[in-house]
Amino acid sequence: MERRTFIRLAATASLSAVLPAALWGCAGNNAPSSAPAGGDAAPEGAAAATWGVGPNGESQVIVSMTTSSEPAAGFNPLVSWGAGEHVHEPLIQSTLITTDTNLNFQNDLATSYECSDDGLLWTFRIRDDVKFTNGEPLTARDVAFTINGIVNGEAAEADLSMVREAVAVDDFTVELRMVRPNNALLYTLAVVGIVPEGAYGPDYGQNPIGSGRYMLEQWDPGQQVILRANPDYYGEKPLMERVVVVFMEEDASLAAAQSGTVDVAYTSASLAASVPAGYSLLNCGSVDSRGISLPANPAGGQVEDGDVVYAAGNDVTCDVALRRALNYGIDRARMIEHVLNGYGHEAFSVGDGMPWSSPAMKVATDVEAARQLLEEAGWALGDDGVRAKEGTRCAFDLYYAANDSTRQALAYDFADQCKELGVEVNPKGGSWDELYQHQYSDPILWGWGSNSPVELFELTYGDGWGNYAQYKNQTVDANLEAAQAQVSIEDSYGYYQAAQWDEATQTGVAPQGAATWVWLANVDHLYFERDGLKVAEQKPHPHGHGWSLVNNIDRWSWN
Repeated sequence: MERRTFIRLAATASLSAVLPAALWGCAGNNAPSSAPAGGDAAPEGAAAATWGVGPNGESQVIVSMTTSSEPAAGFNPLVSWGAGEHVHEPLIQSTLITTDTNLNFQNDLATSYECSDDGLLWTFRIRDDVKFTNGEPLTARDVAFTINGIVNGEAAEADLSMVREAVAVDDFTVELRMVRPNNALLYTLAVVGIVPEGAYGPDYGQNPIGSGRYMLEQWDPGQQVILRANPDYYGEKPLMERVVVVFMEEDASLAAAQSGTVDVAYTSASLAASVPAGYSLLNCGSVDSRGISLPANPAGGQVEDGDVVYAAGNDVTCDVALRRALNYGIDRARMIEHVLNGYGHEAFSVGDGMPWSSPAMKVATDVEAARQLLEEAGWALGDDGVRAKEGTRCAFDLYYAANDSTRQALAYDFADQCKELGVEVNPKGGSWDELYQHQYSDPILWGWGSNSPVELFELTYGDGWGNYAQYKNQTVDANLEAAQAQVSIEDSYGYYQAAQWDEATQTGVAPQGAATWVWLANVDHLYFERDGLKVAEQKPHPHGHGWSLVNNIDRWSWN
């Protein structure tokens, strides 16, 4: 079978200079065959008589996504669309800036932008030829309205807390006045869609007006979304004129590909060998990481979050020797073969391969070294094969989302490997409501990964919203603060790396340091792709198996 691999050119200060392009691109195994006729019924709009062609003869593609990919609040950037938990380009709306396949910043609405020397004022100049789909011109007032709506909105998932206010200086110039310097602002602006001040209302999410590449043609909640190309789009005309996204469970996605009713169907490692006739396997590299948080303090603490008080601390994982031993003693490559059928990469941080990730996070598997760490720390092996120290058994619960079969399998594989170290791990599945009750007191198997350093900051910073370990170190925090304060993104990388491991001060969250996490695997995003469809080169996919794939669907085409 022929293997198709995307290869990108090297670019200064880009990811291609850090990692091989094949890790981020998508690769497919193409086996020529014809699509089967007939099949299961599909939602209206998905059942085109001839695949690749819409009802009015336009070019069309039908993509299946997870049911969780459907935006609960609709297509509203001021809530979660585009810049929510799982970031992606908003498609219906334009953004000030965007990123290319190497994650270099590119202008979209912006024609130029600059930051003051103190990092407290960002000035954006925007295009003067952009119209919303209601015919009204897009101006700096709409940009300011959008940014301020997120800053002051209680429902917004995008983090623009570093912005004090946005001000339209004139029709095509907007200033972002900062609370504090924070260059991570740019990563968020790259996925925040601009909405019209004059046409924004309570039902905007259901009836969005934008200036992006596509318009919402139809939304059948619980079933499908249909987008069509915006005829007044100011940029390059979309090659794919109509996009149908159907929301379905994993087994239904496979069935839809088997029946030929979708052109791209998401799948998982456990089903990847079941490639339907007329399709090939599309493998997209990601920074979608699976890792286990390890509480760093003894039990008995508390974390207050508004009116909610969570128990914090764990009398086993508070021992740094144990946390280090887990990092050294786990064979990640074996785990990826057993659980992911090889469709993944070893993970050592929340952003492996990103320019802000530290090489010091990577460790080689060394079971004997892990055992020695435990012995030296006083964890003696008992007759039952489980270590103990001063009356405390080396045992802990590991929580995972019960509705995620991959996380379940990773949790049990991790537990099996820990037996070889004399550590007893008890996997426990539960709902997220149940898991959040244990987020500061017990190890939890999480999914993280983003095309920005924001997650690294929040999972590591002492007061970060994702610091489940509750590890706090002044040197680490100072490095993270310095990273965000740099006017130049490139200048921030060294500070982020030092927060992970600083050889001079022997501080950081790396395995040889505080070891606040044990990262396991980066999960490849897998799809069945219809023969004849050319999916454009992909950016590295962040956490979430959904809209990231279609970031550049306007560049997809049929052979």
